[in-house]
Amino acid sequence: MAPGAERAGRDVSAPGAERAVTRAVLSAGSNIGDRLAHLAGVVERFADEVVSVSPVYSTAPWGGVEQDDFFNITLVVEGPYRASDWLEIGAELEQAADRTREVRWGPRTLDVDVITVSGADGVIRSDDPTLTLPHPRAAERAFVLVPWLAADPQAMLWTPQGITPVAELIERIDPAERAGVVRVADAPGAGSS
Repeated sequence: MAPGAERAGRDVSAPGAERAVTRAVLSAGSNIGDRLAHLAGVVERFADEVVSVSPVYSTAPWGGVEQDDFFNITLVVEGPYRASDWLEIGAELEQAADRTREVRWGPRTLDVDVITVSGADGVIRSDDPTLTLPHPRAAERAFVLVPWLAADPQAMLWTPQGITPVAELIERIDPAERAGVVRVADAPGAGSS
C-alpha cells in the first residue's frame, strides 16, 4: 500500500494489486491554447472508460495568479485501473499538451486532477503527497463541484466530516464563486452526457 493510504480490504493502488475495477472522478482544465481541443483530448483518451462527462464551464483562475479564465470539465470514469494509474494517465495527457509547471496555480495548457477514486471496498483514502485522495481541496472549489454535479447528479464526496452530497458542498461555497462557474459548451467528445 502506498505510504499514507488507508482502506479496508484489497488495495487497488498497490503496484502488485489485482486490476480491480475502480471508478474515478477526474477534473480537467485548460487556459492556454485551444482550451476546447485540450479538454476533448482528455475525453477521447478515456473514451472506453467514460461513464459521464460534464458540459464545459468557464471559471476564473484559482490561487491569485493573473491569467486567463479556464475551461473545465469533470469526467466520471470506470475501468481496471489502480488509483495511481488514473493519475499517471492524467500526467501523460498533460505532458502531451506541453504542460509546464513554472508557477503554482499558474496558467496551463492542461491540468488533470484525480478528485476521488472508489473500488469494491468503497472510497480510497490516501495522504500520500503524490496522490492525496480524495483531493484535499475539492470540497472548496466550485470549478470542480459544479461540473461534477452536472456529470453525476447523485455525486457524493468523502470529506473528513463524512460522505457529503456534492450538491450540499456547492451550497456551502460563496455565491459569487458559484456564479463564476458558467456553462459555455456541451460536453466534448465521446460518451458525453
